[in-house]
Amino acid sequence: MKKFWLVKQEPSAYSWENFVADGKTAWTGVRNYTARNNLRAMRKDDQVFFYHSVTDKAVVGIARVVKEAYPDPTATEGEWSAVDLAPEKGLPRPVTLEEIKDNPKLKTIALLRLSRLSVQPLASAEFQEILLMAKR
Repeated sequence: MKKFWLVKQEPSAYSWENFVADGKTAWTGVRNYTARNNLRAMRKDDQVFFYHSVTDKAVVGIARVVKEAYPDPTATEGEWSAVDLAPEKGLPRPVTLEEIKDNPKLKTIALLRLSRLSVQPLASAEFQEILLMAKR
């Protein structure tokens, strides 16, 4: 069964536009155990929201998992994981953190409860609600 995720990245470090230009990326550098476990739970073709953190604070696009978890090549110690992601499409308009906070259907979303977690699971209903919000 397909799962849904949200990954966070500072646009000044690696933006949605960079990702689209690259066509694919290895999602490396995750050094939080919960986020690592989330990477390991991702399956090929799962859908992933790309979230600009720190400055924009908005969901800006949809990616998909194209390669499941493997040892993170950037890790010098420890057992860290990476996945490969490919962009699918940008959202019709970004969905801001403020909009997510104001939506009662998203009151339990991990983005609000675990704000520092860089790789988060989403319920199917949460994913679909954000897609609807992007069309408004």
